[in-house]
Amino acid sequence: MKSVEHALAYLGYEYTLSQNPCALAQADKVIFPGVGDARYAMEQLRKTGYDSFLKDCAASRTPILGVCLGAQIIFEHSEEGDTPCLGLVAGTVRHLSAVLGAASKLKVPHMGWNDVYETGIPSPLFRGIPSHTAFYFVHSYVICPKEPHVVSAVCDYGIQVPAAIQAGNIFALQFHPEKSGQSGLAVLKNFIDLPTEKGASC
Repeated sequence: MKSVEHALAYLGYEYTLSQNPCALAQADKVIFPGVGDARYAMEQLRKTGYDSFLKDCAASRTPILGVCLGAQIIFEHSEEGDTPCLGLVAGTVRHLSAVLGAASKLKVPHMGWNDVYETGIPSPLFRGIPSHTAFYFVHSYVICPKEPHVVSAVCDYGIQVPAAIQAGNIFALQFHPEKSGQSGLAVLKNFIDLPTEKGASC
């Protein structure tokens, strides 16, 4: 959270951070970062009402950006803790070792800098950013969308790891833009500068 705050402050944007979703009722965009455990995260979202708030934002066409764990729990289910998630995008989240296969010698978690390249589906998040730009990853689970066309960018780590998702007004990044230098800041700026149809609801 602090890294995202610092990135937004560096870019000069106003933002609100709150444990109460009603405080964000007038937000024109929502950034939903996260690290840690999917089951615990979903418990906290239900306890605070953020699960309903994020679903309302999705329905009202408010742009949402999920980052890392926030990118994972927008899907329907995570293998981490056998967790039902938000279901904003069709698909599941699987442990990376299961997707790589037993023969893989690659380390889990996938940690460090990897080149990210677009799949041919233009995304406004990567406007002005060259293909195969490196971003910083730290994750043990991999997002597996039901519909391949929502994957806007990937990186290679034994498999093509979905690095960016776009499904209507819902965007998600498996990498950490706030830890990815000037290129990551450019991704955040591109998201914040998206046109807005409607504000969030409480």
